[in-house]
Amino acid sequence: MLYIALSFCMLPSVQAVEVIMNASDSKELIKENMDLRSIFSMRTRYWANNEKIRVFVLPDNHILHKNFVKQKLHMFPHQLRRTWDRMTYTGTGQPPITVDSVAEMLEKIKHTKYSIGYIDRRIEDEKIYFFDTQ
Repeated sequence: MLYIALSFCMLPSVQAVEVIMNASDSKELIKENMDLRSIFSMRTRYWANNEKIRVFVLPDNHILHKNFVKQKLHMFPHQLRRTWDRMTYTGTGQPPITVDSVAEMLEKIKHTKYSIGYIDRRIEDEKIYFFDTQ
């Protein structure tokens, strides 16, 4: 029994995170040096074609959001929230749009041009482009 319990404790609790974009013109929008951390912290506000980036995120307490921030942005969720709050309070920017679920995130990205977000798995959908961060 102890072996089984320890085996479950050692299983990775890290959920897969896939960064997604609206597929229309997605390849033309990405600069070689495009930085996800800069996009999601709202410092980079425009794509290569000068269109405004529409950033979607899950709520701060959502496990996928926590994993995304740690895995892809290499920071902690509270640090990202502090950045957004500072921008809001100083009037220098707006936080990203928060959606309630992965399904809503997927729908928003599919139907919003120049948008970026993240989901928990790869899917087959011609309206979605997977942002390769490696």
